[in-house]
Amino acid sequence: MKITLFIPCFVDTLFPQVGISMVQILEKLGHRVECPEEVACCGQPAFNSGCWEESRLVAANVLNRFKDAEAVVVASGSCGAMIKVFYPELFAKTEHATNAQSLSQRVWEFSDFLVSKLGVTDLGARFPAKVTFHDGCHGLRELGIKKSPRALLSKVRDLELIEMKDAETCCGFGGTFAAKFPMISTAMGEVKCASAQQTGADYIVSNDSSCLMHVQGLLNRQGKPLKTIHLAEVLAQQ
Repeated sequence: MKITLFIPCFVDTLFPQVGISMVQILEKLGHRVECPEEVACCGQPAFNSGCWEESRLVAANVLNRFKDAEAVVVASGSCGAMIKVFYPELFAKTEHATNAQSLSQRVWEFSDFLVSKLGVTDLGARFPAKVTFHDGCHGLRELGIKKSPRALLSKVRDLELIEMKDAETCCGFGGTFAAKFPMISTAMGEVKCASAQQTGADYIVSNDSSCLMHVQGLLNRQGKPLKTIHLAEVLAQQ
C-alpha cells in the first residue's frame, strides 16, 4: 500500500522523531511511504478560533494535495479529527464538499490505522519501562480511539502499562485554549500530571504530541523526573 503521511506543523518543527518513527514502522511493514513537505497545517487553529474562511484557505491545500491519496495517516488524533470529522463541516455547501467527504473516508490516526486497517498489533518493539497512557481529547471523543493504542502497547516487550485514574481527562492544552485561558489550562495540566505521577510510571505515552508538549512543560517546571513520549517512538524501539 502507498501511504501518505500528514505530519502536523508542531510535530514537524518540535518533534520530528515522531514522524521518523512512523516512517520506520510503516516501511518495516512493507508499505511505500510519502510525506509531502508542502502540506504542514490542517487549519485547525483558525477553525477553533471561529475564523472559518481563513481555515478553508489552509485546508483547501490539504484537500488538493491528498485528493488522490490511497490512505492518509496522521501523527495526531487532533489533526486527524480535524480532517476526518470537521473538514466535511468546514466545506459543506462549497465546491470542495465532495472532496472533503472523500478524504474523510481515507484518513486514519496512526495507531488506529495499524490496528483497525492493517490488523497489526505486534511490531516486535521492546521498551523496558513503566508507562501510563493519556487519551487525547480529539482522538478519544471525535475519533473514538481507545483500544488501538493499548493493543499496541500490550505487545511491547518489557513494557508495563499502568492506567492512571484520569486517563480520559483533558490535559488542558487544547491548542488556542492554552493561549486564551492560560491559568485554567495550567490547572488542568497539573491535575493530569498528578494523576500520572500517582501511577509510578517512568513515561506518559500518547498519540498526540501537542498534549505531551503541554504536560512535559509542566513536569519540567515542577522538577519531576516523569517523561513523555509519543506512541510511535515507543513502537519503533527494538
